[in-house]
Amino acid sequence: MKVILRSDLKELGKRGDIIDVADGHARNYLLPKGLAFKASDGAIEQAAKMRKGRDQRDANARDAARTIASTLVPKVITVEAKAGPEGKLFGSVTASDVVEAVKAQTDIEIDRRDLEVDQIKTLGQHTVTASLHSDVSFPITIEVVAL
Repeated sequence: MKVILRSDLKELGKRGDIIDVADGHARNYLLPKGLAFKASDGAIEQAAKMRKGRDQRDANARDAARTIASTLVPKVITVEAKAGPEGKLFGSVTASDVVEAVKAQTDIEIDRRDLEVDQIKTLGQHTVTASLHSDVSFPITIEVVAL
């Protein structure tokens, strides 16, 4: 059965996509939950409008992510943490710590789920990867200093 997706579904596609699924999956899951509707001639035109809007929002999000990347890549973000005499931290630097430091030092808000923070348990410079968009991934350099 051909259906048009009303929302992004990780395993099937994005909003506005016309997909072919098993009849049972459409009848028992997608249609009752409002995740999709049957593809008819009028609905196909509506799906084209959905895709156009989605593509425009995606382009705007990509441009915004590139702007943030161009601002953050050359900067070194300082994160303060409690540390012992050998330079080892009491605990570790988390994504939330990095987000707070970025907000305080550059006034840019990033979601902590967009950051990949490895175990940072020592003082010094470290690199954190930020993925603000599927096409835009960039490194953020942080300097961990003792309190």
